[in-house]
Amino acid sequence: MSTTLNSLTSPPANKVQAGTTEARWIRRGLIGLALCFMFLFLVLPLAAVFTEALRKGLGAYLEALKEPDTWSAIRLTLITAAVAVPLNLVFGVAAAWAIAKYEFWGKSLLTTLVDLPFSVSPVVAGLVYVLMFGAQGWFGPWLQANDIKIVFAVPGIILATVFVTFPFIARELIPLMQAQGNDEEQAAIVLGATGWQTFWRVTLPNIKWGLLYGVILCNARAMGEFGAVSVVSGHIRGQTNTMPLHVEILYNEYQSVAAFAVASLLALLALVTLAVKSFIEWRHEKELSASANTPPERPTP
Repeated sequence: MSTTLNSLTSPPANKVQAGTTEARWIRRGLIGLALCFMFLFLVLPLAAVFTEALRKGLGAYLEALKEPDTWSAIRLTLITAAVAVPLNLVFGVAAAWAIAKYEFWGKSLLTTLVDLPFSVSPVVAGLVYVLMFGAQGWFGPWLQANDIKIVFAVPGIILATVFVTFPFIARELIPLMQAQGNDEEQAAIVLGATGWQTFWRVTLPNIKWGLLYGVILCNARAMGEFGAVSVVSGHIRGQTNTMPLHVEILYNEYQSVAAFAVASLLALLALVTLAVKSFIEWRHEKELSASANTPPERPTP
């Protein structure tokens, strides 16, 4: 009798393994649709970039990358990322620490401000900086009187990049810190650890993978940002053009090989970012599986 009931109530073995009750042709159709979408909108455009970049041969490709304006755009892009990412690293960790670990007045406002760049168009953000620091802006006369250039100069590009990228690290760390709770930090403080010792020896090791993941996303967005940087840069060739802006200028001048050559560098940076992200996820999963398979230590008598 019990065998009959079990056979009636338990699903077939193949459906348990599949994890779904949909027909096989539906599952295959959805998988095929997803693969077609990825091929048409991800793989094919990426292949087209490298194909167009090498259309006139490797020599023309290398010559396009040897241009002084191209090197200036590459250098400015790297400098911008090298400044914006550490600033967002400090802000992201501090904001995540405050939001996840403490209760204070204005916490919801801080959380909203962290998400603000996700809601505001980058072009609008660039216009705000022009309104504040431009020649006719709020601080424009004072900046001109003191010979300080922000808009249409490197500082403006860095400020715009910091604005559009600062949510990435904080948004990776806030749910992670909230899930971990405060037990380990409180135990460390009870044992006599200072605030810095608690952060470096307890909090930071627990958030290291999420922190690295957020830094990678922040760096990728910083190097590929176009909208806000386009507004505040002024498109001064060889001075305020980052790689995305340089690609636009070359393409508008019908220098397609040079434009796709620079675009291929951005694509390579994206692929490297994806590879590093996959490696970090693999290391994280490996560490979790190793800790899950480690038997608990027996107390010594």
